[in-house]
Amino acid sequence: MSVTAYKRTISHTEAPRQIERRILAQVTSELESQYQAFDSAERRLDRLQILADGLRHTLVKNQMVWSTFKMDLTEAENGLTPELKATLISIAIWVESHTQGVLAGGKLVRPLIDINRSIIDGLSGRSFETAAE
Repeated sequence: MSVTAYKRTISHTEAPRQIERRILAQVTSELESQYQAFDSAERRLDRLQILADGLRHTLVKNQMVWSTFKMDLTEAENGLTPELKATLISIAIWVESHTQGVLAGGKLVRPLIDINRSIIDGLSGRSFETAAE
């Protein structure tokens, strides 16, 4: 099946929120399976090795998801409120900046997972209070 046909099929079977939630959940799951060794590594050299062993690819994938969200949020056709758009764009910018810090070996991965999980909960229709329970 071609990519165009696949996108068309998905768009007919899933709402945009469901697609966004599924994609974000997938990359978050990948981050969750890799972050502990990185976040607990004491030496920068060890962190850089973990990045080279595959975490870098997952971080870049997460960053691409957020870049796509940011681009979509700037489109005139995006139906979200201006306040929500601004908040989500700010989060996307933070994800970009934090990811660069992780890739340099100086920041932790866990905050990226926490942000993603909060957004996944929002896309699922659960409020932040409900998600924390």
